[in-house]
Amino acid sequence: MDIKGRPLKLLISEEEIKNRIRELAEDIQKHFSEPFLVVGLLKGAFVFTADLIRSFSVPVKVDFMWVSSYGSSQESQGHIKLVKDLDRDIEGQRILLVDDILDTGHTLLEVCRLLELKGAKEIKTCVLLDKRERRKVYLEADFVGFEVPNLFLVGYGLDWDEEGRNLKDIYAVL
Repeated sequence: MDIKGRPLKLLISEEEIKNRIRELAEDIQKHFSEPFLVVGLLKGAFVFTADLIRSFSVPVKVDFMWVSSYGSSQESQGHIKLVKDLDRDIEGQRILLVDDILDTGHTLLEVCRLLELKGAKEIKTCVLLDKRERRKVYLEADFVGFEVPNLFLVGYGLDWDEEGRNLKDIYAVL
C-alpha cells in the first residue's frame, strides 16, 4: 500500500484503535459528572470524535471547529487559521476538546485559548495520538490514546493533502 507514491507501514490497527477509544471514553466519563460539550477539530479528528462520542454512556452535545496548520505539507506551520468557528455559545460550558494528533502543541494551545476567551467554564483535551518529541510549547493533553514516534501518519481521519483519511488503520508514511 502507498500514498502519493510513498510506501506505508502499519503503526496502529483498527482493533487497537477501537479498544483504546473504549478505554478513553470510560476515563473521560469518570471526570465529567454532568453533561458536557465535545468540540471536535476538523478535518482530522472527525472520525475519532464520532467513534469517541458513540462510546459514551452519558449525554453529550457535539460541535466542531475547523482550524488549519498544515496546508499541503508534512510539517505544522506553527500558526493556525480558523476556517470554521463553533455554532453555539459556550459561555459557562464544560468542554472536551478532541483532536487527532498533538505534536508541536501550537494548534491545541491556540484553540484552548480561543475557547477560554469564549467563556468556557472548563476545558479538557483529548487526542488520539501524541508525538511528545515534537512539542514546541508546554502542553500535555488530559486524555491520550497512543504515544507515537515522530513519523508522518495517515489513516483513521489523518491525511496527507486530503489523501489517506479513509484508511481504517493508522500508517506511517515511509
